Amino acid sequence: MAEQLLEVKGLQVNVEDKEILHSIDLDIKPGETHVLMGPNGAGKSTLGYALMGNPKYTITGGTIMFDGQDITGLSVDKRAKAGLFLSFQNPLEVPGISLSSFLKTALEQQRGVRIKAWDFRKELRQAMALLQMDAKYAERDLNAGFSGGEKKKAEILQLLMLNPKLAILDETDSGLDVDAVKIVSQGIKTFQEHRNGALLIITHNTKILEALHVDKTHILAQGSIIKNAGPELVEEINKQGFEQFLQK
Repeated sequence: MAEQLLEVKGLQVNVEDKEILHSIDLDIKPGETHVLMGPNGAGKSTLGYALMGNPKYTITGGTIMFDGQDITGLSVDKRAKAGLFLSFQNPLEVPGISLSSFLKTALEQQRGVRIKAWDFRKELRQAMALLQMDAKYAERDLNAGFSGGEKKKAEILQLLMLNPKLAILDETDSGLDVDAVKIVSQGIKTFQEHRNGALLIITHNTKILEALHVDKTHILAQGSIIKNAGPELVEEINKQGFEQFLQK
């Protein structure tokens, strides 16, 4: 495995004809947890989508290296197979495909082998129990009729089942009540401690970080990373907000 799991150098990203991200540099080592914060409209979600290869986001400069491979021009499915995962702020509803069928297909695509039904159901039950999800949700259509909290739990369920090398969590805590945030945070902590995967957590609400070990914190504003520091930066932002950094 490469010393740096993710190496982003000079990344410039356009949406249609407008440049949103300006020369972004970001390095994440295997097993590290990074937090990305910043004001609304700063470009945080754009960075997540660009890293995952969403075709709406055009890379006009720079490179993305992942686990020693240049993935700058790779499609979304190839990035996923390489070990990248992105959770969404607003997960899509997919009528006609059950949550369990979706996960089993995704796992088989990822691993390149058929998975025995019994083994899959055992893995699924264990992950759902951790997230306090009713087992009946496994047979419901993916996110169809789910509450906001249930959709976010389903995203973390996918994280635990797919066990990627790097998970990008885009405001997974948005719209959750206090109890749901605790449950989702516990799921992320399990991934962090027992799967040894790396995390890039995009968030406004630092409540979800309280139970997690954070290695580095970054502030993104107006399309550029303006501050890099350790976990202490999270508390500084909590106390004083972003304005102090924007004025520098």
